[in-house]
Amino acid sequence: MEYLNQTGKPARFQFASDNYAGICPEAWQSMDEANRGYASSYGDDPWTARACEKLRELFETDCEVFFVFNGTAANSLALAALCKSYHSIICHEMAHVETDECGASEFFSNGTKVLLVPGNDGKIDLSAVEHTIKRRTDIHYPKPRALSITQSTELGTVYSAAELQAIGDFARQYGLRVHMDGSRFANAVASLGVAPKELTWKAGVDVLCFGGTKNGMAVGEAVVFFNRELANEFDYRCKQAGQLASKMRFLAAPWIGMLENGAWLRNASHANNCARQLADGLKGIPGITLAHPCQANAVFLELSPPIAEGLHSRGWHFYSFIGTGGARLMCSWETRTEDVEAFVSDARELAQN
Repeated sequence: MEYLNQTGKPARFQFASDNYAGICPEAWQSMDEANRGYASSYGDDPWTARACEKLRELFETDCEVFFVFNGTAANSLALAALCKSYHSIICHEMAHVETDECGASEFFSNGTKVLLVPGNDGKIDLSAVEHTIKRRTDIHYPKPRALSITQSTELGTVYSAAELQAIGDFARQYGLRVHMDGSRFANAVASLGVAPKELTWKAGVDVLCFGGTKNGMAVGEAVVFFNRELANEFDYRCKQAGQLASKMRFLAAPWIGMLENGAWLRNASHANNCARQLADGLKGIPGITLAHPCQANAVFLELSPPIAEGLHSRGWHFYSFIGTGGARLMCSWETRTEDVEAFVSDARELAQN
């Protein structure tokens, strides 16, 4: 398939987004199998029940699971379930819920305030969170109620299990609920090589928005409540927000195909490996600096203008306005190692000119 780069010319290859990748074979096959015959609507079908059970097996706990169409809906509805309108949500200043969801968190929670904190490499600084909580405690200040973290982060880094445990302990100390934006949660699990439970409920995460779209599905995210009490009437939130799919089996079935044979983790591992190969290949090239550690499937770079322009003119498509500036290159389940090698070769050649 042909893509256009930022100059409007055909792009040979792309590193712009893992959303650009197609549907992986396992997800496609599972959707095909779900398409044979009739099934009850609105989630009352065997495919949805089976997908929910597979997620409970994955996390090794009796969690509540809901399927929605996209990450914005997953995050904003989950946060709305944690807060009342006079509460506040604390998140990193680069968090997707702040920068890229058009105020959905505030909208679906009827006005819950989002408060921003800094932190190196996309990770929240707990001292800054504490300052935000303590700087005012009067009735005129929106009461902090939820702490939202992203795993892996918007800058391609990963919270370790120990870091998440510290966040969970901190949140309980201050009576905060913990929400995890896990649009690339699979990449974090693959990076750390630990059981999913170690990065979620065992560390104090109350609700995870588990991404499927960026990991090989056509559409769909799973909202996983480890604190089942917080899921009370969440089905009504989904319905009101237009997220209750009538043919729910087509949102649920891909999860079965992804989870039953480990494709979710293989896809993430492949994307991560391609990103590391890309980062390693670009190290030491004059005019190119790695801006953040490459710990998942993203590579953030500072590129000299001649190299950036040269890469675009050669047909490479990547974003240069995401995160803290510079360039962002994303790898996916569909990224080829020869694409990585070709990009590195072009970058090295441009640096020598």
